[in-house]
Amino acid sequence: MIRYLFIDEVIVIHNRMIELFGGREDVHDFTMLHSATERCKATFGGRDLYPTIFDKASALVQSLILNHPFDDGNKRTAFASCTLFLYYNQYKLEYSKPEVIQFTLDVDSHKLNFEQISLWLQKHSKKIRR
Repeated sequence: MIRYLFIDEVIVIHNRMIELFGGREDVHDFTMLHSATERCKATFGGRDLYPTIFDKASALVQSLILNHPFDDGNKRTAFASCTLFLYYNQYKLEYSKPEVIQFTLDVDSHKLNFEQISLWLQKHSKKIRR
């Protein structure tokens, strides 16, 4: 069973990112935040629109970055939220700091499409044995 993030968890992650790196804590657009956190759960005709865990993570990180629901820290919050989502679902992201910076910038500038984001996440993930 998939463990999704609650909107309150994403807000807590965002506030922590602001504490660590600076910026404003404000939610700029709650509707866009809600949309971003719900997108990975979307179905049509009883079927998941995002069938794999990496597709779901891709939907989450892409939406949190591109929807800009916060005044500051959208990319940091998106990546941290995606990391936690994958961890909850038994995957650990492995990356260097320059890789993650470039990844989030590429998502934000539309250099990576949905499928490329999903593949990047899959390539940088390792299954956790619990």
